[in-house]
Amino acid sequence: MTRRILILGANGKVAQAAINSFLENTTCTLRLFLRDANRLPDYASDRIRVREGDATDFEAVNEAVKDVDVVVASLSGELDREAETIVKAMQRNEVKRLVFVTALGIYNEVPEPFLNWVKSQLGDQLKVYRQAADIIEASDLDYTVIRPAWLTDLNEVDYELTHKEENFKGTEVSRKSVGAFIVEIANNPELYLQDNVGLNKPGTDGEKPREL
Repeated sequence: MTRRILILGANGKVAQAAINSFLENTTCTLRLFLRDANRLPDYASDRIRVREGDATDFEAVNEAVKDVDVVVASLSGELDREAETIVKAMQRNEVKRLVFVTALGIYNEVPEPFLNWVKSQLGDQLKVYRQAADIIEASDLDYTVIRPAWLTDLNEVDYELTHKEENFKGTEVSRKSVGAFIVEIANNPELYLQDNVGLNKPGTDGEKPREL
């Protein structure tokens, strides 16, 4: 079966890594949702459809969600409002499978001194990411929440997982790795159901990411 994937926030670097992986490794058709289509690369594929809109706009998200199998959200900004909109639209359309990207540190699960560094970088935005994750987990959706480590542009797929109740490992992970993990879930929707996972590159423990 060819799955239909909706990617919200399609102009982001994680989303674009996932799009490339979908095109290279699957036969999935992709619906790309973002505010400004001019910000997208020129994907030479007849498997892509683009829709402009704001992820806090229920009517726009509701239209985008229709007839898809999996929703992938890699967004920023008002993530709590976006989470509420996504849940409502998916419930309205009886779409169940959601992959939702938030951030590390929202549960203070990151060991010191790296946690202090994360807080210095993300500040109050951590509260918004936490609220968004809480909204997703309180829903009846088949969600996977992803908390990636600090993101790099390394051309590699190399990651390990931790779960919500575990201490976070490592300090960094490539966007390409996060994209590959998203594609793995879309290809195997029964994986990591109603799970909340951290994603990091093994062996990158430290006070801050080595790439900085």
